[in-house]
Amino acid sequence: MAFGTDRRYMSRAQAEAAGIDVGLRQYMLRVYNYMASGLALTGIVALMVAASPGALHAIYQTPLRWVVMFAPLALVFFLGARIDRMQASTAQALFWVYSALMGLSLAFIFVVYTGESIARVFFITGAAFAGLSLYGYTTRRDLSAFGTFLIMGLVGILIAGLVNVFLHSTQLQFVISAAGVLVFAGLTAWDTQRIKEMYWESDGYEIAAKKAVMGALQLYLDFINLFMFMLQFLGVRRDQ
Repeated sequence: MAFGTDRRYMSRAQAEAAGIDVGLRQYMLRVYNYMASGLALTGIVALMVAASPGALHAIYQTPLRWVVMFAPLALVFFLGARIDRMQASTAQALFWVYSALMGLSLAFIFVVYTGESIARVFFITGAAFAGLSLYGYTTRRDLSAFGTFLIMGLVGILIAGLVNVFLHSTQLQFVISAAGVLVFAGLTAWDTQRIKEMYWESDGYEIAAKKAVMGALQLYLDFINLFMFMLQFLGVRRDQ
């Protein structure tokens, strides 16, 4: 066996570094597993609702649409504010609830866009997300300097989106979509680096599990928003 591959031949510092590396990989794997499971649940719920005309009518043609629209946002703020005071199992359960609610709110895309274009954009988004997240995980460059600009860009997109609700401008919507792709591409790399830096070897199970849930939620939001903005570019509408 080559020197350095067996801990019997490692110095104490090397052994500690190896332990941290293994723990970090396990932590990030948990984050990605939670995120992937949340996306799967969202997709299943969205498909089930889209296949039911009665469910679509109940969600989008009744006052229930306001609950579906605002409940996920409220749940994100609740998780962010109370995560430190709840058990890890509660945080995990709320993440699944959030993913299901997002499925209810995203069911409309199967009515607006063809299934083939949705699948194509999903895989394109997945490939882009994987590359961006891998960059954020492996780069030695500190991405925190970009954080302020990305957050400012996100605020600008939200304000422009609200304005366009009244203007109905196709040109403005194109600009918003283009900016959204760029902003959430940057946020994917930045959030991945921040989630990696949140890892602490001495964290107990509860703290590590809650960090993994919050990290999964951040990356989930990056993926969903990147997907939705790319769908506006590449999706094929059923009415075309």
